[in-house]
Amino acid sequence: MTSEPAALLATLATLSTTSLIDAAPALRVLPHEIRPIVPGRRFAGRVVTARADRDLRPVIAALRTTEAGDVLVVDASDGERAVAGELFASEAQRRGLAALVVSGRTRDTATVAKLAIPVWSSGFAPNAYAATAEPVANPVLDMGGVRVAPGDLIVGDDDGLVVGTAQEFEAALPRAREIEDRESALQQTILGGSSLFDHFS
Repeated sequence: MTSEPAALLATLATLSTTSLIDAAPALRVLPHEIRPIVPGRRFAGRVVTARADRDLRPVIAALRTTEAGDVLVVDASDGERAVAGELFASEAQRRGLAALVVSGRTRDTATVAKLAIPVWSSGFAPNAYAATAEPVANPVLDMGGVRVAPGDLIVGDDDGLVVGTAQEFEAALPRAREIEDRESALQQTILGGSSLFDHFS
């Protein structure tokens, strides 16, 4: 990753998903049922994709291609078993991934929660799939009607997950910063005793 995308990601990691989506409604929001195992871990990174198809091998193969700062986004929404657990998440952390996002089930939740890497999933299961299927490299995902492509950027915080191209996020930055600054100042005014409604025209 070049320094310019790295700088963009560093900036995105300081902004809330709410400010970003308010600034650029065309950015994509992933399904709301995908939630962090441990709240309070904001992240931003470059997307690497995997489609599980009720099999671990495509997910393992995708993890092998990741680099530091990437976010592995896995579509396993058609399965009832887990596609990642403590060993997988530990390797993702060792590789320096910014996060692991699974539309589907993970396991070893108590151990994964103790890792530093943010891990998101839409459910849990004690049993996992076998690893036998031939992987498809870098698939474009359709996650609940939301398109996620390799090389997209993704930002996550406790309100959800927002995806877009680097160009879309870059264009959203000035407005997102303005929204955050204005709302932060207004919140302090309200906490200081001023009514919110006094600021409506």
